[in-house]
Amino acid sequence: MLTMIDEHSRECLAIHVQRQLKSDDVLAVLAEHFARHGPSEHIRSDSGAEFTAEAVREWLGRISVKTLYIEPGSPWENGYNESFNGKLRDELLNGDIFYSLKEAEILIDRWRQNYNTLRPHSALGYLPPAPQGHCHEFWPRLARAGEGSVIG
Repeated sequence: MLTMIDEHSRECLAIHVQRQLKSDDVLAVLAEHFARHGPSEHIRSDSGAEFTAEAVREWLGRISVKTLYIEPGSPWENGYNESFNGKLRDELLNGDIFYSLKEAEILIDRWRQNYNTLRPHSALGYLPPAPQGHCHEFWPRLARAGEGSVIG
């Protein structure tokens, strides 16, 4: 899974579910997000091959998005994403068996929507990142648009 989190609003922007992730998957997720919301100032990720591929680095450079790669074996450098991935694992993945990729996509996206719109977050004063019926742009104290996203 490729998860994409806004560092400031804590909103989960995307969870891309695939049996194997490649640089083309990273490019597709980023392109879709940037087309909707504009490019982030920076992207923080681990230094896996799918993130450091020449095609990804070149494309991000052309649109002036900075890359912040965390050191191998240093998950605390990407704390928001690691915390999110732990919650996803504890609240959904550890308790479910997915019988198909499509089933996983649907259930994981349903969980993502609940996480964004209903689930309270202590760092946000026990409000969700994107309250139901609103997108994070309407909650300026919770989000600073375009400042950065973390993926992992």
